[in-house]
Amino acid sequence: MQGTSLFQCATSSPPAAVTHQTWKSGPDAPVIWQNEAHIWRARLDVPWSWTFDEALSLDDRTRADRFKFESDRRRFCVARASLRLILSRYLKTKPGRLRFETGEFGKPFLADEKLSGGLCFNLSHSNQLALIAITRDREVGVDVEYMRSEFVTDDVANHFFSQAEVQQFQEVPAESKTQSFFDCWTRKEAYIKARGEGLYCPLDQFDVSVGPGTAARLLDSRVDAADAQRWCFHDIAAGDRYAATVAVGGACSRLLLWDLNE
Repeated sequence: MQGTSLFQCATSSPPAAVTHQTWKSGPDAPVIWQNEAHIWRARLDVPWSWTFDEALSLDDRTRADRFKFESDRRRFCVARASLRLILSRYLKTKPGRLRFETGEFGKPFLADEKLSGGLCFNLSHSNQLALIAITRDREVGVDVEYMRSEFVTDDVANHFFSQAEVQQFQEVPAESKTQSFFDCWTRKEAYIKARGEGLYCPLDQFDVSVGPGTAARLLDSRVDAADAQRWCFHDIAAGDRYAATVAVGGACSRLLLWDLNE
């Protein structure tokens, strides 16, 4: 599928709702500028290949062995290999040679600062799909979720959403509950992943937009009041029955959507 999705996002005003997004095959030698965010989509149900095998490091294999179920182990390996293959295209190096370190709360980053050239990344996967977000010199967080209606309950919303989000969610029509729930969920996850704090960031201490047709946006943050103007959010049309959001530090004027798998 050909095309690139371009739209404006300024920190002084919320982004316009995205009505159409298309994906194209990712280039072998991508170049990324500071005003861009690149989102790569990778299937996790593709056949295993020597390319994946060659991309994995010893640490990846050790981590994979900790999974109890083979299906989880395989998805982890494909997602991790896909991340390495994508980063190697930007950095023009062999994927297996890339070394990662983690921040205080577990967010990974490239260990070799000189090699990275300021490249930042974040990975999320759910069911049979992974999304990898790439930026340069700006923090980024991405989340994708396979939408399961049985997971959408008031009890779950009350536990994970802020009071303002719960109130908004209660007003959503029944036919839009599932989509609105997972839109809110991925917006919150993308934000805390971008900040690099994961679940150490209290989920009830910030509010994102909720409701059918609402543009992805951080409305308020009791964690850091300046964040509402600091972060740029975009919903991503990842695929049927998937919800996804990317959060980027600063203005994002160009978003490119690329498929890893032909």
